[in-house]
Amino acid sequence: MLGVGRARRRLGLGLVFAAVLLVAADAGMTSSYRRKLEATVEMPLDADVFRVPPGYNAPQQVYITVGDQEGTSMIVSWVTADELGSRIYSTKDYYAMGFGHTVRSFCFTTLPMPGPVPFKFGLIGDLGQTFDSNTTLSHYESNGGDAVLYVGDLSYADNHPLHDRWDTWARFVERSAAHQRWVWTAGNHELDLAPELGEHAPFKRFAHRYPTLRRASPPAAAPPFWYSVRIASSHVVVLPSYSAYGMYTPQWAWLRAELARVDRAATPWLIVLVHSPWYSSNEYHYMEGETMRVQFERWLVAAKADLVVAGDVHAYERSHRVSNVAYDIINGRCMPVRSRDAPVYVTVGGGGNIEGIAH
Repeated sequence: MLGVGRARRRLGLGLVFAAVLLVAADAGMTSSYRRKLEATVEMPLDADVFRVPPGYNAPQQVYITVGDQEGTSMIVSWVTADELGSRIYSTKDYYAMGFGHTVRSFCFTTLPMPGPVPFKFGLIGDLGQTFDSNTTLSHYESNGGDAVLYVGDLSYADNHPLHDRWDTWARFVERSAAHQRWVWTAGNHELDLAPELGEHAPFKRFAHRYPTLRRASPPAAAPPFWYSVRIASSHVVVLPSYSAYGMYTPQWAWLRAELARVDRAATPWLIVLVHSPWYSSNEYHYMEGETMRVQFERWLVAAKADLVVAGDVHAYERSHRVSNVAYDIINGRCMPVRSRDAPVYVTVGGGGNIEGIAH
């Protein structure tokens, strides 16, 4: 492998050198080509330049780019088309990956058609990879859940000096995550900043390892981790606690539009996932979710959301249907009250991680 790498590096440098010679040879020359002034149209989809390469699932859209700042490495990227298989609701599908003797096969059940049908979610947060974590996952598996709503803090790799426990965590949860959908929420441990290791971008490992449904973002920003999915009788909304959510921010604008799209006839349950709890009696991480609550709670009450699930606090807690939206600077009403329109708040941050239980 080292020899191949060196050969590629020599080839890359040779190409660069040739390009430099060509530029030098043409120095001072300009092309006589001129674009016509009239507007043009897009080429048809069957144009030869759009042709799909022959062969089943043949690699296509290949491109190379510089792999580091010094130009000593190269990145080769391509797309391999894949058949989605059955799109029929509630059927069992199989898939395989690997090559030769390393091929591994998995299966999953496609989701039921959105509508008022029974479906069982597992609510997990702050799992980590301890013996207690294993007990938690085994408990979920033994209770026959259909999908996991995961409310953040996955591997706790940032609790290790080299932040190097992502692979082990992924192998640990594979026994469930390879067969069932896990709906991901970003937590504070997914920030995973390590400036001492030269890693200054937040969410880098999480974003690459666990792509969420919505990845459009300004290039300089972390990918937005807010999105929604419709699963059986539930409309699930994911709100990241560590992405900007103030007035007129992208997350704020998205949530306002998203709540208007909820169809309670098709999906009677409206479930919201966050990481930092909006209501918690625990001293651990106390009031960390307060600013998001102030920003969004009124909307959830107006939409009559059923459930808000959080992690972060390493404990279990469940509230009545409560709200605290009546406060203004004049009336001084700053205590939550029971409300039929408000959601139930559940904290499930005691998944078993290395930091232990909050007291």
